[in-house]
Amino acid sequence: MKIYDDLAAFVAVARAESFTAAARQLGISQSALSQTIRNLEARLQMRLLSRTTRNVKPTDLGQQVLDAAEHRLADLASDLNRLRGMSAKPSGTIRISASPQPTEAILWPKLAPLLAENPELHIEIDSNAALVDIVGDRFDAGVRLGEQVEKDMITVPIGPQERMIVVAAPSYLERFGTPRHPRDLTEHDCIQIRMPTAGAPIPWEFQKAGQEINVRVSGRIICNNKFMQIDAACRGLGLTWLLEEPNVKQRISTGELTTILDDWCEPFPGFHLYYPSRREHSHAFRMVIDRLRWRGD
Repeated sequence: MKIYDDLAAFVAVARAESFTAAARQLGISQSALSQTIRNLEARLQMRLLSRTTRNVKPTDLGQQVLDAAEHRLADLASDLNRLRGMSAKPSGTIRISASPQPTEAILWPKLAPLLAENPELHIEIDSNAALVDIVGDRFDAGVRLGEQVEKDMITVPIGPQERMIVVAAPSYLERFGTPRHPRDLTEHDCIQIRMPTAGAPIPWEFQKAGQEINVRVSGRIICNNKFMQIDAACRGLGLTWLLEEPNVKQRISTGELTTILDDWCEPFPGFHLYYPSRREHSHAFRMVIDRLRWRGD
């Protein structure tokens, strides 16, 4: 590795244009630095520096060596730092923005054991339904459904495919009938959803054999709380459109809720962790990604 040390010394002198300043920067004597450069020139059989009483400049060949050496030394330093980080215990704070559903079903169950295994690791999860600018708000990563992620982000699947479904209590359907087509929903009392960053309640989206339909529904209840949404549907207060998550599946299995328009509710890419492509990531962050990555389990 002596050649790398000698090249690093040469780069320091060439950039400082002074043996005195470079020696001070490297923490060695000026005479020792001069001898190092002479040895390097002899080894390479070329003159690298042009010395005058006022300054030191690279020769034409020296400039080419300087350009090549700086690039390769920077790459080597980066690789060594990365490998050093992999051998160390993960530490630092990882900030993630996610809605309550993936926080409860995916993030916390997988990250809680990771925290127990790594005492120096800190994790902050901002759990809310708003669509957050993770770069502007200084998050390391965010979680969204795959189809909602910006194209310039790196995405990692962290869960299976998802499905939005329409459900209602049997009592509601007995009183008001069962919709047979998404457009029939406009004739029903629908429990609507208003996201924190949206103005109007969001339209309900349906797809069947390549045909897409968005329906703007109406109703007496508007909310952004999953518990309220499910409870209102179970009480027969209207139809609602929501993710087919475990709590909803349980209500369906017990008969409290019934699915409607099932053939119009096709699956789509599930939750993805996403983060900027142009950012150096720590060993801790890479460990979080690996722990969350969906492998079909």
